[in-house]
Amino acid sequence: MAFARLAVELHDASGVDETVDAVVQFALHALNCTYAGVALYSRGSQAEIAAITDPVVAEVYDLQLTSECGPLVTALRERTTVLIRDTTTDDRWPEWAAKVAALGVRSVLDVPLATGGGNRSTVGVLGLYSPSPDAFGPDDEAIAHILARHASVALASARHEESMAQAVDARKLVGQAMGILMERFDVDGDRAFAILKRYSQDTNTKLRDVAQQLIDTRKLP
Repeated sequence: MAFARLAVELHDASGVDETVDAVVQFALHALNCTYAGVALYSRGSQAEIAAITDPVVAEVYDLQLTSECGPLVTALRERTTVLIRDTTTDDRWPEWAAKVAALGVRSVLDVPLATGGGNRSTVGVLGLYSPSPDAFGPDDEAIAHILARHASVALASARHEESMAQAVDARKLVGQAMGILMERFDVDGDRAFAILKRYSQDTNTKLRDVAQQLIDTRKLP
C-alpha cells in the first residue's frame, strides 16, 4: 500500500522539484534513515543537489561534488549501489569519510536512479544517511531499490513533461515575435522567421530568447 500511495503522489507531482521532494520524504518514512537526499545530473552533465531533508545532506554532497570523489560520485559514474556500514571504519574514501563522520553520519546508502535497459542512463542518485553504524540491512537495500525504480520512472516523466512544456512555450514566443515582425515590416511568415533565425545565429542567442527580447522591448538584439 505504501508504494501504491507513493506512485500516486509521484504521478500527481507537478514537476521535477516536487517529484524529488516526494521521494526523499517517502524515504524518511519507509527506510531506516534519518536523512535523505537526491542529486541529479543537470543538462551540463554536472551533478547538482536536487532535494535534501536536512542541511547535513548538503554538506555530505558538497564534499563529494567539489572533490569529485566519494560514494555519490561512484554511484553516479558506475551506476552501482554503494553501502557504507560505518564511516569511521570504511577505508575507500578516507578523507571524505572522516569529514562525514564528524558531521554525525555513520551509515550511507547511495542508490543510482537510472532509466532504460542494458545501456541505461543514470539520471541521479538517492542518498540515505543514518547517525547509527550498520543501519541499513538487506531489507532496507531492497526497499531503497524499489523506491529508486519508482523515482527514476517519475523523474523521466517529469523531465519529459517539462521539456514538452518548454517547447510549446518557445513556439508561442517565436509565433508572437514573428507576428510583430510581419506587422512592422510587412513581410510574410517565412521571412519573419528567417529574420529571427539570422539574429539568433549572429548573436549566438537561443531563438526563444531572441523572440522574448523582441516581445519585451520591441527591438531585436
